[in-house]
Amino acid sequence: MTVGELGEFGVVSRIAGRLSHSASVLLGPGDDAAVLAAPDRRVVVTTDLLLEGRHFRRDWSSGYEIGRKAAAQNLSDIMAMGATPTGLFVGLGMPADTTVEWLDALSDGFRDECALVGAGVAGGDIAKSDTIVLGVTALGDLGGIAPVTRSGASPGDQVAVAGRLGHAAAGLALLSAGAVSDAFAELLLAHRRPEPPYEQGPRAAALRATAMVDVSDGLVQDLGHVAAASGVAVILDPGGFPVSAPLADAARQVGADPLDWILTGGDDHALAAAFPPEVRLPPPWRVVGAVAAGHGVQVKGRAEAPGGWDHFRG
Repeated sequence: MTVGELGEFGVVSRIAGRLSHSASVLLGPGDDAAVLAAPDRRVVVTTDLLLEGRHFRRDWSSGYEIGRKAAAQNLSDIMAMGATPTGLFVGLGMPADTTVEWLDALSDGFRDECALVGAGVAGGDIAKSDTIVLGVTALGDLGGIAPVTRSGASPGDQVAVAGRLGHAAAGLALLSAGAVSDAFAELLLAHRRPEPPYEQGPRAAALRATAMVDVSDGLVQDLGHVAAASGVAVILDPGGFPVSAPLADAARQVGADPLDWILTGGDDHALAAAFPPEVRLPPPWRVVGAVAAGHGVQVKGRAEAPGGWDHFRG
């Protein structure tokens, strides 16, 4: 069966029937708008757009993986502010010949990723379109703390990351090269379904992080936003980035430098943050550099820091 045969209201009912909700959702799908609790009286909001052929390919990723990835990149943004996600809203455009099986898998992906952080899909909208389009908005609660922004880093702070880097970029490179094999299963899955270190966002806030960012467009580029917002320079030490065996093997397979993937690949959705120098960081946080006076991002040993993803420049 296709979504065209099921019809608009059948599609809405089917999606809603597969989703779960968090305690923050006081009124979920089925009305003109949802109602969510906001104990902090402030709401953290983020939104992302995912386009078929640009952010994912259905011949590379299942509906379930696409759902998890779409949820993950928004939930990670909420956590990067030190907040706790409360609900997601999903706008979905799709062709009429999309199978109900694919739609079910997408819904299950959203449900299962949200369950990792105790959130849920609280509402959304659907429309017919020529390709799959996903617009996702996530809400979060700060629980009485100040948000951790990009603008608080100071010279002398240490720069640290939590989560994997470069794996999703390696997976994309392997898929693009047609180098799909069980030997690279970990990297291929990293591209299809990121695993953000969700709990480390609020944990970083508790450790007095002065600035934090979700690494969505590449470590150098995203730390560049921190440097610009804070009016400082970020100096990265390549020695802080161990290259795993799978990354090294994949780089040899496609003729790439694994450090480039680590510095410029963003879809792993790791967290990068600045902390006061006296803070002793517990695992999985690892120090990769420092904040200094100046501007921009520098990588020791490299004359020019690599860039990252830009939606209009590539």
